[in-house]
Amino acid sequence: MEKYITLANGVKMPILGLGTFKASEGKSCYEACLEALKIGYRHIDTAMGYGNEESVGKAIKDSGVKREDIFVTTKLYPSKIGYKSAKVNLEESLKRLGLDYVDLYLIHWPSANDKVNIHTWQAFEELYDAGLTRAIGVSNFNINHLDHLLPNVRIKPMIDQVELHPYLPQFPLAKYLDDKGICLESYGPFAKGMVFEDETLKKLAVKYNKPVANIVTRWGIERNIVMIPKSVTLDRIVSNFDVFSFSLTKEDIQIIDKLNCGKRLYTDPNNCPFCPMEEYEICD
Repeated sequence: MEKYITLANGVKMPILGLGTFKASEGKSCYEACLEALKIGYRHIDTAMGYGNEESVGKAIKDSGVKREDIFVTTKLYPSKIGYKSAKVNLEESLKRLGLDYVDLYLIHWPSANDKVNIHTWQAFEELYDAGLTRAIGVSNFNINHLDHLLPNVRIKPMIDQVELHPYLPQFPLAKYLDDKGICLESYGPFAKGMVFEDETLKKLAVKYNKPVANIVTRWGIERNIVMIPKSVTLDRIVSNFDVFSFSLTKEDIQIIDKLNCGKRLYTDPNNCPFCPMEEYEICD
């Protein structure tokens, strides 16, 4: 069963990863990442804004897994968006991670100022050319943000990481990205725990003899979406990894699809409170 997706530039990205949002710097984050790598995860998602890059980097170093076998994502801090800042902050992230490069660098949040997004992306293209990141992409970009960005790029974003779960399956965005050759990645796949109380999902869990978390993650994978469930609880990290031993029927995927109610649980990217509106210089 396929465990990777292939990005537009040919880089293979594990379709399942460990999310580290809200994993505090220190022992819990370190042990979660170390355990994940120990049992077979090869994809860890972090961000400057999570404040845990040092713990992630230490776990990678101590894991004994070859660096080239681990896919590491980090993101540009929202308030640091801009051409100059994108370059400086990737260098700082690499220092904290203890790495020479990351596998994926994302603009964490779009600015409401389209020119800022374009200027920032130009820096991302140059960082990619310099080999400091194997792939570049965006996070929390809606169709309107991409409509303004794409006509002004030399290299298209390779992935868009967005809130995506059974109550917000992002069908229009998924089709848009597919048409553009951009992969889709989900954060918050468990909808802040709502999925665990859902009767439809609990029935499917009984049917497949799998936890609800596995049902939801498998649903995303069946849609060719990169899934990064987060946890610092070791037994859940182990359990969440068991999604390649079964498949959902087409009918059951459609049942989950019907849970769609457009419910957004995180910040609406069109009303992002984190990003300044100022224009930035394109060049140093």
